[in-house]
Amino acid sequence: MGAAYFYQLTERPLEATLPVLIQKSLEAGWRVAVQSGESTRLDRLDKLLWNGDGFLPHGLAGGAHDAEQPVLLTTKAPTNGATCLMIVDGASVSAEDVNASERVCILFNGADQSELELARAQWKNLTQAGVAAQYWSDEDGRWVKKAENVPDQG
Repeated sequence: MGAAYFYQLTERPLEATLPVLIQKSLEAGWRVAVQSGESTRLDRLDKLLWNGDGFLPHGLAGGAHDAEQPVLLTTKAPTNGATCLMIVDGASVSAEDVNASERVCILFNGADQSELELARAQWKNLTQAGVAAQYWSDEDGRWVKKAENVPDQG
């Protein structure tokens, strides 16, 4: 049973944060899917992951080798056996998605009111469904845990 980690991006943009989280996930031995509600964002992230600092092996969904990709960028349910989902740009996530994963990371721009409201709605829906969740905010160059939901085990 997985957990949802909410990351409110206040100081570093998605393009700086996502590669770090992907690298940590790969080091944990997880396969990763980055799910976005916007295919144009995935095109930009694809270029970033190829040209950024360090190499992060990945592919855009729709290729012949999606199932083998350690990191798959997609607008749909992952087909690479991902155990870690990175949710960006308001992509939907359910309690079932979280429970089927090791971890689900929901990244959102804390300065964008619509993204903030969507993240709050996702938090409410997931925690009411009994999902373990943590809420982190990027403050002064470090991550600070602001809230945690630990479901009853009884």
